[in-house]
Amino acid sequence: MFYLNTRNIYNRLLLYPAVLPAVLIFLFSCNKKKENRLVERSFYYWRSVLKLTQFEKQQLDSLKVRTIYIKFFDVDWNEESRSPAPVAKLQTTNLPTGQAGYKFPETIQVIPTVFITNECIQKIDSSQVAELANRIFTLIQDISNSNGFNSIKEIQIDCDWTQATKEKYFLLLNNLKRILSVAEGKTPNAKLSSTIRLHQIKFLAKTGVPPVDRGLLMCYNMGNLKNPATNNSILETEELKKYIGNLSNYPLPLDVAFPLFDWKVLYRNNTYTGLLQNLPGKTFTDAFTRKNGNRYEILKDTLLNGYDLRKGDIIRNEQSDVNEILSAAAEVNRLLKNTRLRVSLYHLDSVILNKYTTHELESIYNSLR
Repeated sequence: MFYLNTRNIYNRLLLYPAVLPAVLIFLFSCNKKKENRLVERSFYYWRSVLKLTQFEKQQLDSLKVRTIYIKFFDVDWNEESRSPAPVAKLQTTNLPTGQAGYKFPETIQVIPTVFITNECIQKIDSSQVAELANRIFTLIQDISNSNGFNSIKEIQIDCDWTQATKEKYFLLLNNLKRILSVAEGKTPNAKLSSTIRLHQIKFLAKTGVPPVDRGLLMCYNMGNLKNPATNNSILETEELKKYIGNLSNYPLPLDVAFPLFDWKVLYRNNTYTGLLQNLPGKTFTDAFTRKNGNRYEILKDTLLNGYDLRKGDIIRNEQSDVNEILSAAAEVNRLLKNTRLRVSLYHLDSVILNKYTTHELESIYNSLR
């Protein structure tokens, strides 16, 4: 192994004082150890009923997770009223631990998350935006209060906005920031964050930067789901690399989320037909034959968990492989510039978590250090 004899080099450089400062900077940079990032661990909770299993609680504890993004509700466009409306509101029962509900310990920070459809932003009139911001904030407060959540330090808005909708979406975010800046009760001086999709990184000049305190980069759902030639629309490192060239120049501090979920994509007559979710572990029985890689052909008409499958249908089995996640994380790690971030896994669910060892989940969290 080659070692730098810095004392000998320094003595020689005294004979050449003009180059001494530049060389000293080089030597110190070579000997300086790279500073690790401070990584906070978190999960997304995306189920409609707030009820954690004992296994999920144990995982939170063993992984030392201190933050959970909980989807409080969606906002969609209501054609009948010609206005945005909250849907899929979080159902909770606010009972003691061990009963039907679950009260989070004080060590867990809950971040209310609201998903807003891009269609809603597209159809809403600019004059309705301020009212929508107030309604979102009020409903977040109601859900927080009724469930005894701790002081809310951050609120996240999840929306796949586009160049055509950015103006109204950013107006909504500015209204929410204004409300949060003067709010009292459980949300004093709460920060506002927004999810960031990969295309919003790649096409930064077109989609713009949301007026929030932080962004959260979603490292999943990156491939063309409907294209039969796609290998894995959830996560592929080579596909990710096509989008993150601008990552180091992104003007917001970014947190990062990785997928744990899986699904099966159905094609009929080589045309995308839909997603098959929550299928049993041993899905591919004698009614299927493996064609190649992660693709299966249905050999006979089959009714599977309520899905009407026909002979000749093709199913693409997509997983969130831990090695692929770590490969993608290495690419993000190479370009991400902030030294403090939150790494989130999507999402907290016993069925999903049982597919991974604790060591594998630990390795994902540690991959951005």
